[in-house]
Amino acid sequence: MINFKVTTTTNSDTEGAFIVEPLEAGFGHTLGNCLRRVLLTSLEGSAISFIKIDGVSHQFSVISGISEDVTEIILNLKQVRLKIFSDKPIKMRLQASGKGEVKARDIDTLGGAEIINPDLHIASLNSPSAKLNIEMTAEKGVGYLGADEKKAEEIGVISIDSIYSPVVLVNYKVEPTRVGRSSNFDKLILNITTDGTIKPEEALNESARILSVYFKQIFEPTFEGEEVVEPAISNDVLKLSVEELDLPVRITNALKAVDIDTVENLITTSRTQLLKAKNLGVQSLSLISQKLSERGLILSEA
Repeated sequence: MINFKVTTTTNSDTEGAFIVEPLEAGFGHTLGNCLRRVLLTSLEGSAISFIKIDGVSHQFSVISGISEDVTEIILNLKQVRLKIFSDKPIKMRLQASGKGEVKARDIDTLGGAEIINPDLHIASLNSPSAKLNIEMTAEKGVGYLGADEKKAEEIGVISIDSIYSPVVLVNYKVEPTRVGRSSNFDKLILNITTDGTIKPEEALNESARILSVYFKQIFEPTFEGEEVVEPAISNDVLKLSVEELDLPVRITNALKAVDIDTVENLITTSRTQLLKAKNLGVQSLSLISQKLSERGLILSEA
């Protein structure tokens, strides 16, 4: 394999352009396609997941003195890009009254997050007596999670679509390049646009790391039933509730829905069984494994 290098030609908080060369013929498209897919679907980000609006019981309501109906307000809140400082879900609130425009900058994150697009329009209050009070829950996640995949556990709370992916756009092209006298090599040109919660270079590195984990399982596989010598685990750790692992709410709820309430239940349930549970996928298991590894634990392979 010929040694190749990655050169950064554009680098800002949201725009990045990278050249990967020289690559053996054909590997430009191989790497470009793999990286593009992972960049768009598999990186962790943050989004609002639940909201509760004073005086509103469902998303098809209309609020007096506000130009937008609740559905339009929800569409705007879905576009709020934020960077959460904790792995735990956080609470935020928006309180506005009187005539004027409400923007994302008016959301009080209570110190738990940074709003990346503060100028985003949320609603227009067109009356001096108009009021808009919203309580919000935001959390980290991967990819996209529809509102119908999350169950609100409190009356009046509305589940909304969550767009977690921090990568907005990825384009790549492959051009021929020369090594010495030979021109039978590829040059991969990657253009990455993010929402500002992660830099393009960081996104590229993370996508490469994710791919390497999957590829490693091919040439250094871990088989189900493989005997593993595990250290003794204290009863205190085993008795911890799954909530204490600081997993996203949707994952915690999915585990509890199949009667997995404690760490002991979790580590004695196989990956295969977990993947059969509703709302638990490969990325969810990756997050669970990460949280368990922080406590020196692993999921059962059997």
